[in-house]
Amino acid sequence: MTKKAKTAITPTREENFPDWYQEVIKAADMAENSPVRGCMIIKPYGYALWENMQHIFDGMIKDLGVQNAYFPLLIPMEFMNREAKHVEGFAKECAVVTHHRLESDGKGGLQPAPSSKLEEPYIIRPTSETIIGDAMARWVQSYRDLPLKLNQWCNVMRWEMRTRMFLRTSEFLWQEGHNAFETAEDAIKDTKKMLDAYVDFAENSLAMPVIKGEKTVDERFPGADMTLSIEAMMQDGKALQAGTSHYLGQNFAKSIGIKFQSREGQEEFAHTTSWGISTRLIGALIMTHGDDDGMIMPPKVAPQQVVIIPITKDDQDSAAVIDYTRALAAKLKAQGIRAHVDASAARTPDKMWGAIKKGVPIRVEIGAREMQEGTLTYVRRDLGRDSKASVAVDAFVAQAPGILEQMHKDMYQRAEKFMKARIHDVANVADIEKFYKGSGVGFVKASVAVLSDPAYEKVAKDHALTARCMPFGEEGKVIIGKAY
Repeated sequence: MTKKAKTAITPTREENFPDWYQEVIKAADMAENSPVRGCMIIKPYGYALWENMQHIFDGMIKDLGVQNAYFPLLIPMEFMNREAKHVEGFAKECAVVTHHRLESDGKGGLQPAPSSKLEEPYIIRPTSETIIGDAMARWVQSYRDLPLKLNQWCNVMRWEMRTRMFLRTSEFLWQEGHNAFETAEDAIKDTKKMLDAYVDFAENSLAMPVIKGEKTVDERFPGADMTLSIEAMMQDGKALQAGTSHYLGQNFAKSIGIKFQSREGQEEFAHTTSWGISTRLIGALIMTHGDDDGMIMPPKVAPQQVVIIPITKDDQDSAAVIDYTRALAAKLKAQGIRAHVDASAARTPDKMWGAIKKGVPIRVEIGAREMQEGTLTYVRRDLGRDSKASVAVDAFVAQAPGILEQMHKDMYQRAEKFMKARIHDVANVADIEKFYKGSGVGFVKASVAVLSDPAYEKVAKDHALTARCMPFGEEGKVIIGKAY
């Protein structure tokens, strides 16, 4: 009988995928639960990952002519009422501010002061269409003011009943883009362009393959004329909606008053779009790339791309080896590589396992002998011990950018192969039920007509299935699966 290999994460993915996910976050020291119900504290390592993701995507959207701005956290109830159809989709998740001052409760504590009750309550933003639209209505007067492309990086709150770190929390971080255009044609074109930006970001920065397509009518964003999305497959076969881009038509413009004088001198309403990604992408990275030893960071967004561990046996060589590793880190940083020397007092095995659990793409080990020889040993996190190699220091410095690039390509290809092997073509509802009664790992691809089959509703309910998207380039088809 083969002895089971020891893993850093317990339980493993096979044993209990949801618990494995939570343990990976803990082992990588990325986040923890907050004293505030349903919220999380993103710790420095997890936030550094978000900062890198934000930096890359922010540059991408600025290249597309988008400008960053910031809008208030609190939204007047009146604004929400203007677009009741849209807000209805978030109504059960809205947090409401009703007072503006506290006072003593006479028992040593505090309570809202009755005299400070607001005449009109405020909503803590679940999304910002209404308040950004109000500003657009003032800023847009003529067709010459269009297009207007705005984005904000911020937090939002949706009072979730069942939460899971990064995937679904009451408060989370995101970017929300809101664009206004002169014509429907321009707005629809931009809706697709922003979706393509998400595809580019997911595949070329996060090494995460996605399916892009249009949502069915039932799955559209509330109040939208069209919703496009990218859908990723996690290692348990479930879907995660990784980004959305919405064409809102003139619906929001009419309710909020975004109008302009056209080229012909007529008053017209703008055509608007909205688009967003959030910190749930961090959850997507964990479930796409992680293994039973923890996180595997995509190199392009990893907080540390190379961790260098000085291996010292006594104080005599300790200072010299550490200085040597710091000189190596400086050479790597000069090439734009995020290198870190772990000179902490932790034991060497603990440092190694720490780098593994954090998913650092390349781990480098240097001791006194390697220093004297001008060599080092390095390991690729995604390949593990099988990739352990000893090379000259100068050769490693020259090769490091290429190693990181190859790791990105390999991670993407492994995830893509996994996803493609688990998308199953089916002919009817009976085939869908048969699949999910069996192994049921992955998506099914069917004719859109199955969604109208009276038998589908029960099968979807029994197996918690949703229509993920109608994939581009496959007319009349729909992707169906379980989802986060």
